[in-house]
Amino acid sequence: MLDELLGRAELKARIAELEDERDALEGQLSGESDRRKEAVRARQEAEVEVNRLEDRIEELEDRVERLSGDDDALDFRGTEDLGGDRLHEILHRLNSVSTGAEGALTAVVPDDRSLPATVEDAFDERAPLVRRAAPCLALTDDAGLVSVALSPPRLPDAFDDWADSFSLDEEWFAPTSETVVALVRADLFALGRYDDGELVYETGFESDVKSAHSKGGFSQSRFERIREGQIADHINECHETLDEYVAGDADGASDLVVLGERAVLGEFRERASQTATVDATGDPEEALRTASREFWTTRLYRL
Repeated sequence: MLDELLGRAELKARIAELEDERDALEGQLSGESDRRKEAVRARQEAEVEVNRLEDRIEELEDRVERLSGDDDALDFRGTEDLGGDRLHEILHRLNSVSTGAEGALTAVVPDDRSLPATVEDAFDERAPLVRRAAPCLALTDDAGLVSVALSPPRLPDAFDDWADSFSLDEEWFAPTSETVVALVRADLFALGRYDDGELVYETGFESDVKSAHSKGGFSQSRFERIREGQIADHINECHETLDEYVAGDADGASDLVVLGERAVLGEFRERASQTATVDATGDPEEALRTASREFWTTRLYRL
C-alpha cells in the first residue's frame, strides 16, 4: 500500500522489465560471442587449409616447370624431308650398317601413346623424342652410333627387333612397278603408274561441279542437292575409269594408292591398298605429280 502511495510500485515494475531486458541482452551478447569464436576458429582453419593448398600448388608448378624445362632442352639434332635420290642414299647407308648379333634395333612405333620397352631402354633419355616423331620407325645400334627415326609413307605393323642389321623394306618408302596412284577431288580425277620409280601420267579429267552458291536464283537447299548430284556423278566416273584402267592393265596392277580430299576418299577405301589426304591443285597431271611427291616423302628425325 505504502509503495503504491509513494509511486514505488510502478518504478519497481519498470526496474523488473529493464532487468529482464538486460538479462536477454546479456544472453544475446553471450551467444554472439560464442558465434564469433566459432567464426574465428572456422576462419583460422580455412586459412590453414588455404596455405596448405597454396604450398601444394607451388610444389606442383615447380615440378611442371622442371619437367617442361627438360622437354625444352631435349630436341631433335635435325630433321629432313627425304625423296628421290636423297631417300635412296639414306636408305642405302642405313642398310649398310652391320653389327654383331642383336646389335641393331628396328622398331615400329605406331603412335605416341606408348613406347615399347625395348625402345625406352635403347634410347634412354632420348626416348621422348621417339614419341614426338611417332608414328615412325625408330633405329639405333648398341653403340649409339645410329639414332634416327623415319616416318615413311607406308608404316608397317608394329614390331621391334634386335638383329645384326636394320630391317628396312623398300616398299615402305617408295612405289613399286605394281603401284597405281590416283588423285581424287570432288571435281578432279587423275591416274598414273610407276615405271622404274618414275611417275607416268595415264589419264585424268575435271568435272563441272558447282563450288559456291551465288545470291539469288534457287534456294541453298536446291543448290546443295544439285552439287551433291554432280559430285556423285563425278565419283561414279572416277570408279568407271579405275575399272577400265585396272581391267586393261596387262601387268595386273594390284597396288592402288588413292590420294585426295578427305570428303571423297571414303568412296575409294574398299578398293585401295592405301588412302591419304593431300592438298594438290592445278590441272590433273600437275595435281597428280604434286600429290605423289607429297605422299612419297619420308621425314627423317635425327635423335
